[in-house]
Amino acid sequence: RRGMPFEWAFLTDALQGERDQGVTIDTSHVWFKTDKRDYVLIDAPGHKEFLRNMVTGAAQADAALLLIDAAEGVREQSRRHGYLLHLLGISQVIVVINKIDRVGHDRERIAEIETDYTRYLSELGVIPRFVIPISARDGDNVVERSRHTPWYGGPTIVEALDHFEPAAAPPDLPLRLPVQDVYKFDDRRIIAGRIEAGILRPGDEVLFSPSNNTARVETLEAWNGPSPIEATAGDAVGVTLDEQLFVERGDVISHIERAPIESDVFRARLFWLPRDPMEVGDRYTLKLHTAEVPVIVQSIEKVIDATSLDAGSGATVPQNGVAEVVLRIDRLLALDSYITCPMTGRFVLVNDYRIVGGGNLSMEGYPDQRAMVSVKATNITAVDH
Repeated sequence: RRGMPFEWAFLTDALQGERDQGVTIDTSHVWFKTDKRDYVLIDAPGHKEFLRNMVTGAAQADAALLLIDAAEGVREQSRRHGYLLHLLGISQVIVVINKIDRVGHDRERIAEIETDYTRYLSELGVIPRFVIPISARDGDNVVERSRHTPWYGGPTIVEALDHFEPAAAPPDLPLRLPVQDVYKFDDRRIIAGRIEAGILRPGDEVLFSPSNNTARVETLEAWNGPSPIEATAGDAVGVTLDEQLFVERGDVISHIERAPIESDVFRARLFWLPRDPMEVGDRYTLKLHTAEVPVIVQSIEKVIDATSLDAGSGATVPQNGVAEVVLRIDRLLALDSYITCPMTGRFVLVNDYRIVGGGNLSMEGYPDQRAMVSVKATNITAVDH
């Protein structure tokens, strides 16, 4: 009826504009299962105009399939996608070379693309599990092996998916429970939030950062159910304490012996989305787990070319650029390096209610200021105005 050849993408591209122009604009979720387990496939756009949506989809993923058009080969956006996955910490990757029918199932062409792209990913420290040549339209090497590629001895897409390992629950990491809200029920003040890492049990002595108050967990609370004997990463729980403390949204509950760092400055590797470049001195709102605080760009240390991985100095970060910057907060905040605790080491920047960038935290070169809060300067004098 539309006068167009059928495309499987019409099943996942829900927007009229996506079907009209043959591009993916927004993310969509498709549920399916193999004999081994259930999956959620997040179909994300690839064009740089919709990079924001691509990042939204990738940030929810445990693993990734990177698609490359066999006729086009490795383009700038293919390299950018690989870099963004690296930035988001997704290490389980399969490279899929699609539309091999357009190059006559040419083995040499596919080998050329494989060599080029795997070399680039290896420079990022990402080793793809498999490189699979497919024709999605014809189903070649998707579920069943193709007779057009007798030279290919690897798995099909579905077989390769089953080689992925489910994301391990992080109970062995330090306890991190960002406070979402405080509710008053009966005579109880229940501190609510989702445990991002670690294990929490009644009787545990916990620390609240950045206030540095301590208390003991009296009970764990669950909505409309019995009190659990423990809560682990991913559980949304309520907590009551053995004493009344002033707690607010954005505080982080941890065990005393494995607390987050407190600092008002940190280094970040981030990607930048809007047309207006990031400049030194710009101010934004930092969203980190449940905390929202104003930050200022103190310095731009490196601007990284996602295509060549060359790093140079620069006064600004351009649209769709990647950079290493130093951000300063106007007060102390509980922080984790991404390599220490990925769940609390990622952030986004917001300007006028729009997400403009995001990335990973690094505390390299910056000390824990928790012990420094009691140090008083001797050269500051109070005045009346």
